[in-house]
Amino acid sequence: MAKQAPDKMKRKDYEKELLKLQTELCHLQAWLKQSGERVIVVLEGRDAAGKGGTIKAITARVSPRTFRVVALPAPSDRQKTQMYMQRYVEHFPAGGEIVIFDRSWYNRAGVEYVMGFCTREQHRRFLELCPVVERFLIDGGTRLIKIWLEVGQEEQERRFKARIEDPLRQWKLSGMDLESYKRWYEYSTARDMMLDYTDRDHAPWHIVHSDDKKRARLNVIAHILSSIPYEKVKHAKVVLPARVTRDKYDDKASIAGRRMVEERY
Repeated sequence: MAKQAPDKMKRKDYEKELLKLQTELCHLQAWLKQSGERVIVVLEGRDAAGKGGTIKAITARVSPRTFRVVALPAPSDRQKTQMYMQRYVEHFPAGGEIVIFDRSWYNRAGVEYVMGFCTREQHRRFLELCPVVERFLIDGGTRLIKIWLEVGQEEQERRFKARIEDPLRQWKLSGMDLESYKRWYEYSTARDMMLDYTDRDHAPWHIVHSDDKKRARLNVIAHILSSIPYEKVKHAKVVLPARVTRDKYDDKASIAGRRMVEERY
């Protein structure tokens, strides 16, 4: 008997759990700064699988200097002549940083292959060499976490239709999204080939079902936290120092008469 899908998570429960996980991300951030560790999170998945919302949940309460998000556009003419991985490598983390790739070098295994933006030989060569490159990266001391968000056909269709009807979300819908919707099974085949070649013990893929966005976000954050052996860093208690006083200086009067934003609210 097929396992019945759980009901969508209630917002109140979601926000309670999210706050707990975001607190742990702050502890992770402090540990990263102290330890100098380097972490890469590769976040891939089908279009409308929820990558953007997941990244917002991860980064909402941490520093963008420590948690950097990289979402590269299509390569320029110059970049097309470079070694394929070159434009990604320049965004890799320094010590004390975690870089989240909102799509990554795995574009070659997905959209580039399905849409014919690379040759079959380039695709095959990428799949064969990718585990070698990732082994080199990991042996150099970088932690690599690879996550695939998997959304179902019906839920993807619902989300695309919502984008069409909602002016606040129409910007999310591109011509490439429509092509990906049409080519569902081609993308499925490409995904499976990618997993066959690049799901290795030293750089495994972990799949997250994302029909329920709330549960997916929580599961992704919990997985990231469980993949890094961080510890809570002890901080000295902070005490605000006394302000230096300046007699007869009225800092409120000094800006009176300046151009002020109209208080509409």
